[in-house]
Amino acid sequence: MNILLVEDDNSIAEPLILGLERDGFSVNRVRTGSEALSATDPEFVLLDLGLPDCDGADVCRVLRSRGEVPIIVITARADEIDRVVLLELGADDYMVKPFGFRELRARIRAVQRRSQPRSDAGGPVGTERLEIDRRTRRVLLDGTEMQLTPKEFDLLAFMATDLGAVYTRNDILEGVWDTHWYGPTKTLDVHIAALRKKLGDPRWIETVRGVGFRLLQPE
Repeated sequence: MNILLVEDDNSIAEPLILGLERDGFSVNRVRTGSEALSATDPEFVLLDLGLPDCDGADVCRVLRSRGEVPIIVITARADEIDRVVLLELGADDYMVKPFGFRELRARIRAVQRRSQPRSDAGGPVGTERLEIDRRTRRVLLDGTEMQLTPKEFDLLAFMATDLGAVYTRNDILEGVWDTHWYGPTKTLDVHIAALRKKLGDPRWIETVRGVGFRLLQPE
């Protein structure tokens, strides 16, 4: 798999390239946003935000508008609002610097698996207002198609398989991310917040304190 690494800091980029190539990935490293947007058909993108010519968030938005290439953002920004904005722009995941290579490898594998179409994904699920077609990966809310990132779709479809059922945080992380998840559970909260905003009513996803979440159609 060809990975586009967008990172201007050599001290970060060089060990990442060594580790990724050791794991069998092909890496095309660029240093600026303009180079990233000129790259030809990457299969996966690791995107730093602090680029010398522009904000990496703008690069993320443009890449997502062009297609469904998986994107993991690498950022020093730890505020939740920054992470929510990134996910709304189309990032599939994010990692806050500094991070370990083992975690990065697990995130890449998980996003890669979840981004691949599955022949056994099944048909529509949902409610009279929310239709989720797992085969075509389309979501209609009150007849209007929603624009979701691949991970947002996976999360919504997972909870919709048993409407009203409470899913624990571990259930969701294992079902939507990976059975060997190395990242922080805060990732789930950020995706839940992004989904609630796109659904237009926070009551669609109810927090069950101390347990997890469930999907419900608001009255």
